[in-house]
Amino acid sequence: MIALADAWGLLDKSEQIFSAQEVAAVIGRLAGQITPKIAESEPLVLAVMGGAVYFAGQLLPLLHFPLEFDYVQATRYHNQTRGQHLVWKVSPGENVRGRTVLLLDDILDEGHTLAAVRNKCLEAGAKQALIAVLAEKDTGRPKPIQADFVGLTVPDRYVFGCGMDVHGLWRNLPAIYALDEPA
Repeated sequence: MIALADAWGLLDKSEQIFSAQEVAAVIGRLAGQITPKIAESEPLVLAVMGGAVYFAGQLLPLLHFPLEFDYVQATRYHNQTRGQHLVWKVSPGENVRGRTVLLLDDILDEGHTLAAVRNKCLEAGAKQALIAVLAEKDTGRPKPIQADFVGLTVPDRYVFGCGMDVHGLWRNLPAIYALDEPA
């Protein structure tokens, strides 16, 4: 964890790349895309914590059909700005068996975490596992997985806000910011 003054300094030196209004509009668009694809399947929606908490909280009220909600928790970042080894805190449960699963995450960056979560759901018997992300990072490199629903494309920089953190902080921002340095 960084000092409070340093956290404010990071925000002050960062660039806002999407406003709160732009983020809200994109989440509304995603709800419109997701609904016809899964509304009739009695889906299980799994938020990939902790990054998806903001996205899930904004998206769920816009999905006007019955669904079950749960979460998984796997991380590679450990409050750092570079990915490391994958650590599972909460794996998909028995409730995925035979279900259409919609995975919600804040960002599709390199794709390793989401690929692992999707594979774990399928191994546990999910009928299908679709992925919706608020943002996808344009890394210019191949990824092991593609999202079915993508809200925004962000540059290959470290981004935060809307569930994405920087050093464990600023997930609560309603806009998306980028650090000056490349990812």
